[in-house]
Amino acid sequence: MTFWPYPRVIAHRGGGQFAPENTLSAIRKGHSLGFHGVEFDVMLSQDGVPVLIHDETLERTTNGHGRVADTPMRLLAELNAGSWFSSAFAHEPVPTLEAAANLCAALGVWANVEIKPASGHEVDTGRLGALLAQRLWCGAPRPPLLSSFQPAALDAARHAAPELPRGLLIDNLPPDWRMQLQALECVSLHCNAKHITADIVRDVHNAGYAIAAWTVNDAATARRMFAWNVDAIFTDRLDIISPDFAAGLV
Repeated sequence: MTFWPYPRVIAHRGGGQFAPENTLSAIRKGHSLGFHGVEFDVMLSQDGVPVLIHDETLERTTNGHGRVADTPMRLLAELNAGSWFSSAFAHEPVPTLEAAANLCAALGVWANVEIKPASGHEVDTGRLGALLAQRLWCGAPRPPLLSSFQPAALDAARHAAPELPRGLLIDNLPPDWRMQLQALECVSLHCNAKHITADIVRDVHNAGYAIAAWTVNDAATARRMFAWNVDAIFTDRLDIISPDFAAGLV
């Protein structure tokens, strides 16, 4: 049985350690290194525009201040999202989900869109993110997979765009994981690689779901994950874990 029709090695936050995270340059970098799948985080601006950013606050990855959820898109568009990483990215903007989707389409790159709601915005982020993804990837050969740590966000995405596949993000396997996956109509479970065992992989597969591991940054762990038949891994180390790493183990 095939649980995972997507790339098996996915560039974390677009370009891993080789570009400022959650930017268009990161997606381009992942693609330039041969990756056919990228992951990035999506949060809402104050006025409901889905943008690529990980933190609820702006300070770590931009020259802005304050909460993303309190900042309108017109101000987010003026921020620099690259200088923290390198002066070479001094003009890197905070991208919208629309810009990222258009770039993925142009490059032929598949996307795992992580719904990353600010606290208190779980339902709106899931709903608006899913509706926009539904429109942006309409007719695409492979739609994006929507994932989230927040069940409320995934449930809102399920109601808004039920045809888009969903994955539940977890740190450690909860006792009710089967019930959660079933209720949210997920196709996959995305688990912290530190807590994955061969038995967990077998149980998830036997339940009819794919399992992906985050975040795998060394070759030994990648080999172990694939030896246990994990379906996919997310990595920052695009230099040591190649896009075809899993194929090379066959």
